[in-house]
Amino acid sequence: MTLVDVRTPDPKRFIPGATGDWEVIIGMEVHAQVTSNSKLFSGAANEFGNAPNANVSLVDAAMPGMLPVINEECVRQAIRTGLGLKAQINNRSIFDRKNYFYPDLPQGYQISQYKDPIVGEGQIVISLGPDRQGNFEDIEIGIERLHLEQDAGKSMHDQHPTMSHVDLNRSGVALMEIVSKPDMRSSDEAKAYMTKLRSIVRYLGTCDGNMDEGSMRADVNVSVRRPGEGFGTRCEIKNVNSIRFIGQAIEYEARRQIGILEDGGSIDQETRLFDPNKGETRSMRSKEDAHDYRYFPDPDLLPLEFDDAYVEELKQHLPELPDDKKARFVAELGLSVYDASVLVSEKAIADYFEAVASGRDGKAAANWVINDLLGALNKAGKGIEETPVSPFQLGGIIDLIKDETISGKIAKDLFEIVWNEGGVPGEIVESRGMKQVTDTGAIEKAVDDIIAANPDQVEKVKAKPTLAGWFVGQVMKATGGKANPQAVQALVKAKLGIEE
Repeated sequence: MTLVDVRTPDPKRFIPGATGDWEVIIGMEVHAQVTSNSKLFSGAANEFGNAPNANVSLVDAAMPGMLPVINEECVRQAIRTGLGLKAQINNRSIFDRKNYFYPDLPQGYQISQYKDPIVGEGQIVISLGPDRQGNFEDIEIGIERLHLEQDAGKSMHDQHPTMSHVDLNRSGVALMEIVSKPDMRSSDEAKAYMTKLRSIVRYLGTCDGNMDEGSMRADVNVSVRRPGEGFGTRCEIKNVNSIRFIGQAIEYEARRQIGILEDGGSIDQETRLFDPNKGETRSMRSKEDAHDYRYFPDPDLLPLEFDDAYVEELKQHLPELPDDKKARFVAELGLSVYDASVLVSEKAIADYFEAVASGRDGKAAANWVINDLLGALNKAGKGIEETPVSPFQLGGIIDLIKDETISGKIAKDLFEIVWNEGGVPGEIVESRGMKQVTDTGAIEKAVDDIIAANPDQVEKVKAKPTLAGWFVGQVMKATGGKANPQAVQALVKAKLGIEE
């Protein structure tokens, strides 16, 4: 691809070196395993976690005479992903043979797409922030292409003291290689890009995005330059399978290259690996160019062709994507950009929130989902799929607050009970006597008792009315948090002669 610099150098992203400032340039090639029931060119299953070599057909093992047959579902998934990336869909694309030898590549070549991919240029908008003023910075990252290819197998070197084993379960699995333009200028941008891309494919259902299982992994291209100069020599960090590791690998690699250049050396274009235990990259091999792979069109596969109507039919059935959902949450539910961003970050979280917010105040639902539910899940090390509190239960708690059956403080206690024990919120409140006290006579008596017992504090309030909150707290404490907070506040102000 032709490298085009679309970013204006930004001093806040510069990396200070011993001899001046530097700028890091980042592009990524993300391999996303296509969600389908079988592989790209064979009918073999592709479930993760099966016994070694259990998901292998004669095609995957490259037995003589076996011919590939395209899996149409994988084609549909690639087109849907391209549409989600606002990319150009190419109605005609060609599968090529990428020739290289490796023990886990039975054919001696990989069927991929080179000059004519199924998806052309697109874009992803990432958001960095919020900053100290609560603002977000939106940055457009260009997509160069998306092409379909088959995965290789996996070499295992820890199964035998003197031999390596090969597992071909992954051989032939459909991958989408999504290639960005070199538009990122910091590790934070790269992490935000990967997070957003994973979110998009999960919303679309085209890849599960499980990086720990290898179904989504990134090759990260890193180079450095003096601000305003041309692109430097890049190094590719291969197969990074964690967003956190992507950030660490970029930070280390940028510093490594800066150190070499400042010492008067030059950067060798090469492929490197990231060691998460040491937090550093190390050389793997010199970087190959396209001509090293001797690409040529695969003679066993015809060009892949479809018409605009085929694409339009897929477009009509796309789900609402994160950016559109975020805009709707802000416009229709009155959420802040920050809250909406948190809620749409994962499809499962957005679905949970919408179930809670249905028929209720959106801001209240957002506060409970973000602060209480996600906070508790994070503390427990659980994902949203593992939540012990259902949308029905959380919605029930919010309803009890709205109709003043319970106070906000009681609601926090109720949430803990539901989290730990389960149950229907309304029934728990009834059976455990958790209803808030709304009887003004009982509240008034509690207020009178607190005022009578604290004459010194009364004098302080006369001098400084803002101290009236102390009395409100004492009354709430005396009533076990069951008194209606608004009623308590009104009575305290009336008794102490504080004007509204």
